[in-house]
Amino acid sequence: MDPSSVTFAFFLIFSGAAVLASIALYTRQPLIIAYIALGALIGPSGFSLVTDLKQLSDIGHIGIIFLLFLLGLDMQPQALFSTIRKSTVVGLASSAIFFVLSWLLASLFFEGPGETAIVAVAMMFSSTIIGIKLLPTTILHHRHIGEMMIGLLLLQDLLAIIVLVLIMASGSAEEGEAAWHIAKVLLALPLLGLIAWAVVHFVLLRLIQRFDRFHEYIFLLAIGWCLGMAESAQVLGLSAEIGAFVAGVSIATSPISQYIAVNLKPLRDFFLILFFFAVGARFDLAMLEQVWLPAVCLAALVLTMKPVTYRLLLKGMSERRSLAWDLGFRLGQASEFSLLIAYIAFDAGLLGLKASLTIQATTIITLLVSSYIVVLNYPTPIAISDRLRRD
Repeated sequence: MDPSSVTFAFFLIFSGAAVLASIALYTRQPLIIAYIALGALIGPSGFSLVTDLKQLSDIGHIGIIFLLFLLGLDMQPQALFSTIRKSTVVGLASSAIFFVLSWLLASLFFEGPGETAIVAVAMMFSSTIIGIKLLPTTILHHRHIGEMMIGLLLLQDLLAIIVLVLIMASGSAEEGEAAWHIAKVLLALPLLGLIAWAVVHFVLLRLIQRFDRFHEYIFLLAIGWCLGMAESAQVLGLSAEIGAFVAGVSIATSPISQYIAVNLKPLRDFFLILFFFAVGARFDLAMLEQVWLPAVCLAALVLTMKPVTYRLLLKGMSERRSLAWDLGFRLGQASEFSLLIAYIAFDAGLLGLKASLTIQATTIITLLVSSYIVVLNYPTPIAISDRLRRD
């Protein structure tokens, strides 16, 4: 077998994931744990059986794109605007609180103000994957939680893109153009929405109405629309995730939207397994001894401050106490954007290796612990307990 073969890598990943997932289910553990552990086990820091992580990470990213597309299919445009309006105050206030508290703690471990600030910024964001994947949609009050979660995550997505623009522009020839790049990002979102509305109204809906009995065609049309909007968003300076979400929202009013959602879920899960595998495989286990203390401290801060902060802010908006805690714990982790900030800032020379690995380790710890907290205590589609399992 060729170790560099994609087929061989897929064989190791999915057969290994099946084995570890079986162990996880027997021992009543969340399945996400199995995928990350597999990456650490057979990735470059483990047995080095799979080494081409760049390609696998890029492929796995498609899972996040499909996740946001399916999320958009369940969100009507009117509800989206209302949700974003309600969540703006909570989103901005919580981000400021997370930054300040994380900066104070990070300053104890990192001397440079630049490194400290980047570490603190990376802790501001919550995981779209964990938040949405573990959220049931068939329970009425969780639809409300989902709407609030979507608004907060979309706002964080925009803030993360602005942070990434600043990081990539810092120290380069484009440094003086950072403000212009940020302005383009803010203008690109309404432009993308207008493009989506026009294409759906004049092209897609007519094609769906004419050929809706050909299920294979509808499947292909949905995938093409999702990935096409993801690429369009990147061209406009936004993220592929935002483009995919807008693509979903734009056809949410179509009667065929739920058929598309049901048929794309297995494809989404296929790519998400690759994403979580890449998260575990990209972490350098040899450096764990140097970063475990700041990582554990930051992880403890994130896991406590986020649920408490969201609980207090949402309670101030007259949300019920139980729902405020539910949402707080579901968003009580660092984000896949935190990993991206760590990678890009290190490549740009703004972060040392220790700080970059600290962000990565903190993110992985919070993803794992947060998954445990939610799966064992709140309704989720992958709960071990029959009492909590809800689709």
